Amino acid sequence: MADEGGVGSGLGGRLEGAVRRVWAKHDRDTERWLPLWRHLEDSAAVAGLLWDEWLPGQVRDVIAGSLPEGWVDGRRLVVWLAGVHDIGKATPAFACQVDQLADRMRDAGLQMRTQKQFGPDRKLAPHGLAGQLLLQAWLEERHGWAGRQSGQFAVVVGGHHGVPPEHGQIKALYDRPHLLRTPGPAQEVWRRVQDELLDGCAEVFGVRERLGVWRSVRLPQPVQVLLSAVVIVADWIASNPELFPYFPQEVPRSGEERVAAAWRGLSLPPRWRASVPPVDAGELFASRFDLPDGAVVRPVQEAVVRLAHAVPVPGLMVVEAPMGEGKTEAALAAAEIFAARSGAGGVFFALPTMATGNAMFPRLLDWLDRLPAEGGARLSVLLAHSKAVLNDDFAELMRESRQPVAAVDVDEDVPPWRPADPGRVAPAVLVAHAWLRGRKKAMLSSFVVGTVDQLLFAGLKSRHLALRHLAVAGKVVVIDEVHAYDTYMGAYLDRVLEWLGAYGVPVVVLSATLPAGRRRELAEAYAGAGPGAEGFAEVEEAGGYPLVTCVAPGEVPVVERPALSGRGGRVRLEALEDGLDVLVDRLGAELGGGGCVLVIRNTVQRVLDTAKALRERFGQECVTVAHSRFVDVDRAVKDADLLARFGPPERSAAARPAGAHIVVASQVAEQSLDVDFDLMVSDLCPVDLLLQRMGRLHRHRRGEGQADRPAGMREARCLVTGVDWAGAVPVAVRGSVAVYGRYSLLRSLAVLRPHLEDDGRCVRLPQDISVLVQAAYGQQMVVPAGWEEACDLALVRHEKRRADQVERAGRFRLGPAGRAGRPLFGWVSGGAGDVDDTRAGRAQVRDSQETLEVLVVQRLGDGRLVTLPWLAKDGRGRARGGLDLPVDRCPSPAAARAAASSGLRLPVQFAAPQVMDQALGELEKFFVPAWQSKDSHWLAGQLILVLDADCQTRLAGFALHYSESDGLEVTRV
Repeated sequence: MADEGGVGSGLGGRLEGAVRRVWAKHDRDTERWLPLWRHLEDSAAVAGLLWDEWLPGQVRDVIAGSLPEGWVDGRRLVVWLAGVHDIGKATPAFACQVDQLADRMRDAGLQMRTQKQFGPDRKLAPHGLAGQLLLQAWLEERHGWAGRQSGQFAVVVGGHHGVPPEHGQIKALYDRPHLLRTPGPAQEVWRRVQDELLDGCAEVFGVRERLGVWRSVRLPQPVQVLLSAVVIVADWIASNPELFPYFPQEVPRSGEERVAAAWRGLSLPPRWRASVPPVDAGELFASRFDLPDGAVVRPVQEAVVRLAHAVPVPGLMVVEAPMGEGKTEAALAAAEIFAARSGAGGVFFALPTMATGNAMFPRLLDWLDRLPAEGGARLSVLLAHSKAVLNDDFAELMRESRQPVAAVDVDEDVPPWRPADPGRVAPAVLVAHAWLRGRKKAMLSSFVVGTVDQLLFAGLKSRHLALRHLAVAGKVVVIDEVHAYDTYMGAYLDRVLEWLGAYGVPVVVLSATLPAGRRRELAEAYAGAGPGAEGFAEVEEAGGYPLVTCVAPGEVPVVERPALSGRGGRVRLEALEDGLDVLVDRLGAELGGGGCVLVIRNTVQRVLDTAKALRERFGQECVTVAHSRFVDVDRAVKDADLLARFGPPERSAAARPAGAHIVVASQVAEQSLDVDFDLMVSDLCPVDLLLQRMGRLHRHRRGEGQADRPAGMREARCLVTGVDWAGAVPVAVRGSVAVYGRYSLLRSLAVLRPHLEDDGRCVRLPQDISVLVQAAYGQQMVVPAGWEEACDLALVRHEKRRADQVERAGRFRLGPAGRAGRPLFGWVSGGAGDVDDTRAGRAQVRDSQETLEVLVVQRLGDGRLVTLPWLAKDGRGRARGGLDLPVDRCPSPAAARAAASSGLRLPVQFAAPQVMDQALGELEKFFVPAWQSKDSHWLAGQLILVLDADCQTRLAGFALHYSESDGLEVTRV
């Protein structure tokens, strides 16, 4: 075994004797190792490079803002904390773990017990916590710091493995000093080695003269979080043996040469630096977006650009505007302006679902292609959800940007996955995160499109939460469809907004149908405004539509009311009795001259029942089904087909059905799809969602005065059904009540009542959008005569459910930022553990019933296992359907990926605990050992649902049938 790494400049050059034998890293397979001083110097150097080249200015501003010398002190502090982060490895409790390295330390006077002799007590001294105590003692004993002052700095060391220590853990280690230094003659040797390392780090990393000044600093908790995250990133990079080889493998070279080579090998994309874009909205939009000929910037877009330039401080901007007004483009324009002003290094675009995320991703890529960038600048981009790697655009990016640098999660073992594990990830996570990009680091990419879960995780007490905060603290955050989040998700969103406001992160919130009370809640959360804060009552009371609201901590809110663009129209509402016969007859009468109809049902079962009845009348080819129970590939094909046939005229003119056609869909038709129908039928739903659905009705102009539509469909009409209209109080069907609650539906009916009467006036879009939404969600409900008792009972149930959601959300929700100077001890105590975009992780931030996800394959009559035969080709034209899946070996990569593309979430029938357990037990009977190796990462640990030759099977007392046209049908046996 080589000696202690040679003598050179820097930290290693000033150390001699026993301290050089203290080890930090060891490879049991090769017996290579790394001295502690070398790893500390590597980590500090990486931290300096991260500060200089990667951390956005927005993050550096937050860190530097509480330090006397600003950015200069900020860099010193980051480098020093990274340099001392592993000081806890210079303890007997850590060093005893590798016998031969421990013996070399004993030979130098660093006596210690063996690992066995320490017994279970050794686990009370994880090296992060041990390092925190050593650093605190050094600051207090040698530099005169008080305990409350040292903790706010030392907690960064204590939490560098993802969880800041709790008070009980700190006390337990204080009570066992033998874990930090061996009692007896060796105690002073240990103390001397620890002090020599800490003294050396203070000198070499340039903080010795600053410690006296920093003693009076009170670090805000957001700063402590960001410092922890930067140290974690630096440690992970410096712990990669492909970049920083262990001894004796290391070739003779200086520390500077070693770090420079590693940084080149890492090839980390540098931070994005936005330049201030044009003030003129027309010029900006023309250069950033592929606008159709003759397009003009709309008033709300002009207002967004003007306010983004004009507000004193980039903060929270809430944009309320009708569907189709270009809110997405406005948000991207605001993000670029805010980034240039704040020093943000990227954008995170959060959307409600994977489908909306997939639809947004190519739009983000198009925008990035048009952004001005320094020559050759590389921008890191991520699609962040559990099936991202199955997206063709993202998969192509990954193929083009592969690097031979392995992901490293330092000092932690990754347990083998089993299908029944509640933390089981979808196959895309295993590949895109754990295997290719690093499961916990992916959100650190500069530009991210993902589900809102990824943002809400920043409010969930979990391991390595600091990394999630670093990921969002350096970006502009855009939150789309904010009205789509219920009370449970809203509780997490409000807490995340509090932290984003504390970091000074610019946020753009988009909605077409935002209740005024919710607008105020979002604004107050971001601004950290207490009761009675100036200007926030006006935020709620602001009338007008569209509306742009700007808020920043310490600033009075600004509200602007842009003009309408002149787009829009009128929609006539009509109450339609519920019943399949009624619907079939009505559409038979309506479609005599052709036309395209969208029928939206609130449950998948109603979709399937409706489609069956309509096909009996109109034929199989005239009815299309769309809902969430399709495998991933089929769902993507469905969305593309709907866009191709029913999208904007310039895209769909040739493919739009010439005769009658009916699309029967669930709520998947509410968001993101730019589709246009002649007539709509909708189950009753909350009024904001009904307005979203109506946005798919006469969405585009088809001829002068809609002359290109069938003669009887040139007036936009929406037939509202799913209700028993006969009684004194209308009663929604049971499935709708289960989804939305009776109170929300009654409030929707109350405000729509004047429009549903025989001589009722049309709903004017967009003029009536805000009027209807505020009436439906305001504090006072206007109760129609005779509805009082039903509304009171529904309100009691509604309030009870809201209170329950708030209480349950609070169990794992992160607390608000504490006062400046208070250490982060116990920051994530009682948390949810190691959370990711898994079945269990998503269940923490969404109030939805946990269910199972399976990969659907087929067993043919000859016994062979194959992928579903009709699967569409992938984005590169390769076949996915009917590929063999051998069980005696790993399937081919193409077949395995095709199977992974056939993921399906089982419906709510399988969410009941007893049914889920039974289903798990039955699914796990199909367990293929050959598919569990690292060479089969697409399939390892996945639940496989095997259909027979007729695409049927039974599971947990239910009969299942899957088809390309209708997706999954479930019937109780």
